[in-house]
Amino acid sequence: MSEGSANYKAAGVDYDALDEGKRMAMARALATSSLLAVRGGRALDASRGEPAFVFEFGDRTLAFVMEGLGTKSVIARQLFERHGINRFADVAYDTVAAILNDLCCVGALPLVVNAYFATGASEWYAEPERAAALLQGWQRACIDAGCTWGGGESPSLPGLVAVEDIELAGAAVGAVPAGRAAILGEGLQAGDEIVLVASSGLHANGASLARLLVERLSDGYMTALPSGRTLGEALLDPSVMYVPLVQALLESDLAISYLSHVTGHGLLKLMRPAQALSYRISELPSVPEVLAFLVEQAGLDRHAAYSTFNMGSGYAIYCTAGAGSKAVELARRLGFRAVLAGSVEVGARQVIVEPVGVRYVGDELDLSAAAQPPS
Repeated sequence: MSEGSANYKAAGVDYDALDEGKRMAMARALATSSLLAVRGGRALDASRGEPAFVFEFGDRTLAFVMEGLGTKSVIARQLFERHGINRFADVAYDTVAAILNDLCCVGALPLVVNAYFATGASEWYAEPERAAALLQGWQRACIDAGCTWGGGESPSLPGLVAVEDIELAGAAVGAVPAGRAAILGEGLQAGDEIVLVASSGLHANGASLARLLVERLSDGYMTALPSGRTLGEALLDPSVMYVPLVQALLESDLAISYLSHVTGHGLLKLMRPAQALSYRISELPSVPEVLAFLVEQAGLDRHAAYSTFNMGSGYAIYCTAGAGSKAVELARRLGFRAVLAGSVEVGARQVIVEPVGVRYVGDELDLSAAAQPPS
């Protein structure tokens, strides 16, 4: 068991068990693919195991995703209760970003997103300032992504959700632009270049471990970081919305072979494609100070740090040889920080992160669906 896995298990999250559950679910889901034909559609089973499911209906290729924020909303609640700081707009924004950044990984642009706000008690909405911020943040994220907020569900689930908390999640439908195919990594090959686009900090993964560490600090969320900012405000920096960047890439003449949202598992996600290829990284975006602080407090070595947190890399763009610098230029023109980070090579499935001297091998990440439907 890796050091990162051990720390996460201490925080109540077991990625090994979660990944096994995902594989079992995908195998069962695969057995239902043929049913879509009854309605006139076709499932693209190559998208099984990708961040969003892709299917054809009529003359359009569509994508569907469901995603949740995790426990970052608990940080927002604790900061509000303990210090009167209202950051619920930011965690609402984070939730939409988590959903739509995943959707875009298959080359689809969002059309509609729906919200799921589950509370432990309906009284959660009795605090108007908190509720108003939540709705404002969700709306702002939809506007930034250029998609419609269609509606949603807001159940009260006493006994299932803690009375004081809210679970934030949602689902979205998107469409692959006409004339383009879904991006599922089938064209990925040795020689392709990898561009890493910077994160803003924690994003939607790592909150459970962050909360565990906060409770060990005498000043808690008010702990000062080297810049003078407090840990609490830095933990809740809004996630980056990468939808405008993906849209610009799809509208360009750049040949994009794969897209990866760097979330749970950190840079292990760079080898999410199932092919036996190596991914060599020679340059990385800078590490946000909040992540450097969490790594220090958790006592993580570099191998664990870069497979637990995003460590400054929020999105990966894989493109044909020679196109990487153009992708970086496009990203920077739109206000994103990006670097031409590395390349795809012939070799065993692995990620080699040269700047920090770590290597991740293929069996450390296996989210692929079973090849055959279950009997």
